[in-house]
Amino acid sequence: MVHEMEHSLDMPLERVLSLIQHRIMTRTTYFGIPALKNPMDAWVYQEIITETRPGVIIEIGNKAGGGTLALAHLCDLLDHGRVIGIDITHEAVSDVVRNHPRITLIEEDACRCFSRVEKMIQPGETVLIIEDSSHTYDNTFNILRLYSPLIALGGWFIVEDGICRHGLKEGPTPGPYEAAETFVGGNEDFVIDREMESFVLTWNPKGFLRRVTVTEADGTRVGRKSVPAESESFGAKLREVVLLCVPPILVRMVRRLTAGQ
Repeated sequence: MVHEMEHSLDMPLERVLSLIQHRIMTRTTYFGIPALKNPMDAWVYQEIITETRPGVIIEIGNKAGGGTLALAHLCDLLDHGRVIGIDITHEAVSDVVRNHPRITLIEEDACRCFSRVEKMIQPGETVLIIEDSSHTYDNTFNILRLYSPLIALGGWFIVEDGICRHGLKEGPTPGPYEAAETFVGGNEDFVIDREMESFVLTWNPKGFLRRVTVTEADGTRVGRKSVPAESESFGAKLREVVLLCVPPILVRMVRRLTAGQ
């Protein structure tokens, strides 16, 4: 049954999310290939990739490969970059995806093949990572811990499907949402950038992680700022609370006032 927007304005958001999820899981395709992605998040990916121009996009969890092909097509349009697709099986991936010259597929557990993937990154290549595998807390956290050193200053690590139990009733609990919180809570080099959720209907709440500093071997931090971890964590949380409480017209002023914390 189709629910026309103008006749569904009073529909609860939970129901809207459920309907979109059903559409994604049963009918959404890219160039005829199933692509289990929220199209609004995919648009944000395009914006990130165009802005940062990563040399390598690592997509962990590929299913039929529609999302993988979309990433490769973005690289085609930019005439830059390649895609490494990792999954425990690629039996459902079509030949169109397998034969794309910018795509390399690795059929193995992402944590077990990390050293192999690391060797595939050339010196100076920037990396974008999209994590979309089992969505369990432990697996997501372990992938974050292992793969995050590949992200350069200003780069992105996207954790998909934090919507599990945070908008949808399905999925593991705890899951990606909690894994991202734990990872960022213990790694001050990354922040959760919720401005990337500005379409509101995201499947990745708290899933857009950006590297803002690099911690050197001697403990010094290079990048946006160098402050004690406790202070930066408190400042980030304070800014998030304040921005939720003030009228939109004051947002810019608040950011200026809190930027130096």
